[in-house]
Amino acid sequence: MEEEGSGNSEELLDDEGEEDFEIETDALTNEDNQILEVKSDNLENAIHQALIVQRTDLENECEHGKSYIPPVVGMEFESYEDAYNYYNCYAKELGFGIRVKSSWTKRNSKEKRGAVLCCNCEGFKTTKEASTQRKETRTGCQAMIRLRLVESSNRWRLDEVKIEHNHLFDHEKAQNSRSHKKTEAGTKRKLESAVEVEIQTIKLFRTPVSYGSSSEREPNNNLDPMKRIKFGNGDILALYDYFRRSQLTDPNFFYIMDLSDEGYLRNVFWIDSRSRAAYSYFGDVVVVDTTCVSNKYDVPLLSFSGLNHHGESLLLGCCLLVDETLETYIWLMRAWLTCLSGRAPQTIITDRCKFLQGAIYEVLPRSNHRLCLPHVMRSIQENLEVRESEMFGKVLDRTVYASMKVEEFETRWEEMVQRFAVKDHDWLRNLYEDREKWVPVYSKNTPGGIFTGEYINPFFHGYLHERMTWSEFFNVHELLLQKKIHKEALDDFESREFMPVLQTRCNYELQASQLYSKGIFSKFLEEIVLMCNCFGVAQIHTNGAIVTYVVKERDADVAEVKNFEVVYDKVGAEVRCVCGCFNFRGYLCRHALSVLSCNGVEEIPSQYILTRWRKDVKRIYSHDFDSNGIDVSNPVQRYDHLYRRAMQVVAEGMGSKDHHMVAWQAFKESLNKVRLAAEKPV
Repeated sequence: MEEEGSGNSEELLDDEGEEDFEIETDALTNEDNQILEVKSDNLENAIHQALIVQRTDLENECEHGKSYIPPVVGMEFESYEDAYNYYNCYAKELGFGIRVKSSWTKRNSKEKRGAVLCCNCEGFKTTKEASTQRKETRTGCQAMIRLRLVESSNRWRLDEVKIEHNHLFDHEKAQNSRSHKKTEAGTKRKLESAVEVEIQTIKLFRTPVSYGSSSEREPNNNLDPMKRIKFGNGDILALYDYFRRSQLTDPNFFYIMDLSDEGYLRNVFWIDSRSRAAYSYFGDVVVVDTTCVSNKYDVPLLSFSGLNHHGESLLLGCCLLVDETLETYIWLMRAWLTCLSGRAPQTIITDRCKFLQGAIYEVLPRSNHRLCLPHVMRSIQENLEVRESEMFGKVLDRTVYASMKVEEFETRWEEMVQRFAVKDHDWLRNLYEDREKWVPVYSKNTPGGIFTGEYINPFFHGYLHERMTWSEFFNVHELLLQKKIHKEALDDFESREFMPVLQTRCNYELQASQLYSKGIFSKFLEEIVLMCNCFGVAQIHTNGAIVTYVVKERDADVAEVKNFEVVYDKVGAEVRCVCGCFNFRGYLCRHALSVLSCNGVEEIPSQYILTRWRKDVKRIYSHDFDSNGIDVSNPVQRYDHLYRRAMQVVAEGMGSKDHHMVAWQAFKESLNKVRLAAEKPV
């Protein structure tokens, strides 16, 4: 680089008319460039996304009193002028002036390559300047932004940001600063007071690689160009503070904003590193909760939830949505899938939203889409006015839950709608047309375990209310995350130490107690105990090694005997019951176990002990990569690598008191070794 200043001499003067340009010799070394690029690309590299600031009339934006989010590392602008105008408008709104502290160009070129914009109160007067009669206005303030031109994209990126000031803001004085006078001279319009808080100018830059095949249809932008999330007092600050804290403590935290061409914030999605790692273990079944969006809560939250190995809900991502349109949901599904490396869930459960369903078909065509069964059952009761409501509820439950075959369900449904005179109900008829998405009998052969959603409560269930502020929500969000982390660690410990008093002499119970987590074992134990109600295991058909049995079960509650067909492959050790318990809940039913026992199989075949339920699987909630995959000369990559390794030790150390002491001792020893290495002469 050449020791050359910016060509814009007017920008290089502070409010006192004095030149304040510091020439930076080779202002950014190769290592500096690499560090800054890695820092700003920490999220983008993982998700192939970028935050870009589109070129707009920023002077006019500022004149209309629009609020600007504070600068953050990774923001990108189409030009240097856009970046300067953005920071200038942000400064004007807060109440301080700015100036160009330094800038640099490429060797043998007049083209600007980088710059540092700082607060007017940066630095102190020199001895010569201090002797003048001018009043001291500088306080040594360190607030600034460092810009750099990224050659690969030809856009300007914020590589370093300091937003803290060491002085009070003075709006009246700021209006008279040179930087803001330039803006006023260009617009000649009075500043209007802000009516609503809006985020301006940041837009999600979508690239073909971020959404998979370039042949995918891009949705038309049918949104109202003025449509945006409505902010209350303090909402935008709460959002910014949460993201800032999260990025400081979690290098793999990811968030993305979707803004219209006019700069209005439409949607925000975020997910932390723990949730991203948890998805690799429990991403087979995902529940999408749209309660807050559909019911117009003040916090328009949509959340993704899963189920951990203890049967407890876990968070797999959050979003704040502007509305419930097809385009909005397609954007959300693509953003969510991208940050999960494109791995779609086996089954995704939602409510009956046609636009959300359309987005799933578009973005997740291979996932099994199901409607939340408990929600459907409640909605049937709420939408129908039936005289014998209690009896109708019992018949409905029997029709939906007790039907073992499709023909049986359809016959019972027809009898039910005739009996209660609801056959011509339009809403119910439309629901019946979607029966394959919510009636268990249609999906019993679909792998995915617990897919009906009966055992998955949304992560925030019971913790949110309609008038909750954003600040309250983010407090609840963080507290609930910590509560869930603590609960899972406690459940892990209890499962490892769990030595139940066996209730039966069945070897399956002993095997399950050694493999399943405590919570899942308690559910599976019900099947073991109910094996005593199964009798008369009879062989009805044989086709080589494949044998079909009928297992009779006596229902003690209704004094009824039911028949269950079970198919058993003696060679492949595969067993399948007509009740579909394994696909629904992820463990074998009493009928299948009875057939295995009848055939002298003393242990549950390994394929029926799902990894997701096992207590002996070590799950590390941080993304890992080998040291061979990093550039050890780069400080940021060294930090990320060591951080992830340290988090593995933390996760292991939480297991017990002994593990904690070992981990703590290892940390102390490692710290001493590192300090000794630093003291050795090079």
